[in-house]
Amino acid sequence: MNKSPDPIDVHVGQRVRARRKMLGLSQTQLGTELGVTFQQVQKYERGTNRIGSSRLFRMSTTLDVPVAYFFEGAETKLPGYNAASEGLDGDAFDRQETQELVEAYYRIADPRIRKKVLGLARLLASGVDEYGM
Repeated sequence: MNKSPDPIDVHVGQRVRARRKMLGLSQTQLGTELGVTFQQVQKYERGTNRIGSSRLFRMSTTLDVPVAYFFEGAETKLPGYNAASEGLDGDAFDRQETQELVEAYYRIADPRIRKKVLGLARLLASGVDEYGM
């Protein structure tokens, strides 16, 4: 029986991969930190193998994010989810452009500057600039 991975497992795996890449870690490096092979990390990232709760907790520590990080946006993978109700394309977090933007954002070392960049993005998204145009 060829069962496809659960969409939530795939989503969690994508978030693991995004964060790993953001930190510049290889699958081998992450695997070493977790005590698994790089092949196992590949399976986690594809969602073909589920990540157990203790391993997910260890992964969150290794990748320096809260466990909830891995589930952010997971509701978009559930049956019956209506992206239009939130105003976001459900696949927005899967796009390369989004990953590049997030990676660039977290490369900004100064948290005050990051906060200003976030404020600017929100301002631009609202269609208003500082001059009211």
